Amino acid sequence: MGTILFIIAVIIAIYGIIRIIQGDILWGIVLLVVAALVGPGGYSIFG
Repeated sequence: MGTILFIIAVIIAIYGIIRIIQGDILWGIVLLVVAALVGPGGYSIFG
């Protein structure tokens, strides 16, 4: 379960970085925060 959450978090983080590069700063930051919550946070909740 932890590996799946980590992979999802990485995908969300990469998409967030792409959004920041494209100039959409707010959505990029939101996606990076969500990735941080899904990755380590989701792992600690479900693990």
